[in-house]
Amino acid sequence: MAEKTWLTQEAYDRLKEELTHRSTQLRAEIARKIDEARQEGDLKENGGYHAARDEQSMNETRIQQLENLLKEAEVGETPADDGVVELGMMVTAEIMGERSEFLLGSRMTGTGLGVEVYSPDAPLGEAIMGAKKGDTVSYYAPNGKEIAVKIIDAVPYKG
Repeated sequence: MAEKTWLTQEAYDRLKEELTHRSTQLRAEIARKIDEARQEGDLKENGGYHAARDEQSMNETRIQQLENLLKEAEVGETPADDGVVELGMMVTAEIMGERSEFLLGSRMTGTGLGVEVYSPDAPLGEAIMGAKKGDTVSYYAPNGKEIAVKIIDAVPYKG
């Protein structure tokens, strides 16, 4: 069974729009590029043809990712602005003395948002889930080192 991904309605709509664009306009545009390149002759030496085929492959892969994500998505309300770290929150934290700001959510959700996204299933995400503004929590890095994280702020992502 596929794992559910929590999305706000806004994130769901944005990803659905991307899927529609990729599976209609972009797919047709790439097919046109391939057809034009084919008409140029010898495909072995045709860089435009190979580039268009690569673009087609990447687009089809992204379409498949989006279809799977949206099929398994659980759409929810934007979280309350109560300073508690949960899915859909922009978190400002101090990690190993460095200030960091990121969205807690699915990496797929964050595609194209222009913000860093951390999964709630990652060690950092698990450690901060449910923490409140002002709390300090810790998690263990893959090398076994304990890393302290101070929650400076947590607000709903406004995208």
